[in-house]
Amino acid sequence: MRPWVELDAVSQVYAGSTVLREVSLSLTAGERVALIGPSGAGKTTMLRLMTGALPPSRGRVNLFGEDTATLRGRRLRRARRRVGMLYQRDNLIPQLRVVHNVAMGRLCEWSRLRALWSLIWPQQLGDIRAALDQVELAHRVWDYPATLSGGEAQRVAIARLLLQDPDVLLADEPASALDVRLAADVVTRLSDLAAAAGKALVVSLHALELLGPAFTRVVALRDGQICWQGPVAAWHEGLVRHVFGVSPDPSERAGVSGHDRL
Repeated sequence: MRPWVELDAVSQVYAGSTVLREVSLSLTAGERVALIGPSGAGKTTMLRLMTGALPPSRGRVNLFGEDTATLRGRRLRRARRRVGMLYQRDNLIPQLRVVHNVAMGRLCEWSRLRALWSLIWPQQLGDIRAALDQVELAHRVWDYPATLSGGEAQRVAIARLLLQDPDVLLADEPASALDVRLAADVVTRLSDLAAAAGKALVVSLHALELLGPAFTRVVALRDGQICWQGPVAAWHEGLVRHVFGVSPDPSERAGVSGHDRL
């Protein structure tokens, strides 16, 4: 099966500092990948490269079999539309109701006139309600973001992503601002939605305890390089020191789990 996303010997340099070094990775339909690593390891940069929004300093990024360096105009927009990103914060616009925030997932397809008209009379309301229903928030369609809990706001952001209907779902620590229970709920929802639709999923995580059956593979970054990858079942506590530079012994490392950041 041809990869949907492929990084081929990619390096990324910012202001003379190398953030990623010769990283190669492929992502195919149906895969659900947990991206872990210490702060500053390059997780966010890798996700941005996967969207096609960031050109690599060296190497090649392929989206759906096409080198992003060769894509321009409509072809580039079409490829990027098939990749959706969920960020650490929900990025909801507080002045707009939930219905309008979710509708943002379709802006890339609408004309400017239709987008403006949607602020007065929401377009594709049935699709918006269906997306909210998938995250159990259809009853919140006319509410404002200020009335939502943190977990609900992030679920509205997921609904916005669902309305975009990308083939590849990327999430940059989407649950970092939530407690462990709500974080697990967000990760599970993303995984279930991706699995049900045959989409590919990559989630960067801030809590090791979120690793589990929601994912099919773990990719670990350290110092801008992939230092380990394999199936979730192969991950074990002995790898914690290798990836994070701390002891796997809870008495020595004060527990790399729960709220500890990756």
